[in-house]
Amino acid sequence: MGNKLVEGLSAINTKSLQVTPDILIMNFTIVNAFLVGTAENYILVDTGLENSAKFILQCIEDKFGKNSKPKSIVLTHGHFDHVGSVKKLSELWNIPVYIHQLEMPYVTGKKDYPVGDSTVDKGIVAKLSPTFPHTSIDITTYVKALPSDGSVPEMPEWKWIHTPGHTDGHISLFREKDGALIVGDAFSTTKQESILSVLSHKEQISGPPKYLTTNWKAAKSSVKLLRDLKPSLAIPSHGEPMNGQELTKHLDILVNNFDEIAVPEQGVFVTK
Repeated sequence: MGNKLVEGLSAINTKSLQVTPDILIMNFTIVNAFLVGTAENYILVDTGLENSAKFILQCIEDKFGKNSKPKSIVLTHGHFDHVGSVKKLSELWNIPVYIHQLEMPYVTGKKDYPVGDSTVDKGIVAKLSPTFPHTSIDITTYVKALPSDGSVPEMPEWKWIHTPGHTDGHISLFREKDGALIVGDAFSTTKQESILSVLSHKEQISGPPKYLTTNWKAAKSSVKLLRDLKPSLAIPSHGEPMNGQELTKHLDILVNNFDEIAVPEQGVFVTK
């Protein structure tokens, strides 16, 4: 039930946005995925929900031509709204899928994530979280651990950064030359727990989605780490991109007031 409702929400306002010449955001209302690179060399970052594959394939055809495919898929982490189409697409394209070593058990059928904590917020998205499918997937044939040196295969200008908190093996992607930061769920620019905020895309910087975050101390450190990179453009998995002085100001506010802005007052996962 929860999964079908979330997929229904995702279809309400599916759209794409070219934020730089080589970064395309594919927005599925409640979550984003990204095409990063040029026609000769590009990757897919995250895969949205189970019903997201068709739009991803259409975006690739529109941008890079028919029968084009990425060099690889890179996953920021293994939560259901980021890996929904990964099995279908990796099998279709026969390409590797990269993820942090600590996330491997969740995408090889060996381990399940904890069920979401619906007590952390009054929003309907949070209330639905216990019904979300948190069972593991199995893409053993295609999945590989990201290189330990921080490099992203096929994408030499990009580095992956370990940003735990939301999950143990969560990563973000950073390109130093222009300060572009693909955040994943390390922080959001919408209040992801609230259905009104999700549907309106109201800009409201916050921490990671509360109902699935397991370690708030690590999450706070990860936000500070990303702030200290001085990104010029932040592209989150939940919410709209943010750049320039607005980004700098809001990241400083989030870091300096993280407990008040991001951390729930109660809930099984609260670890201040």
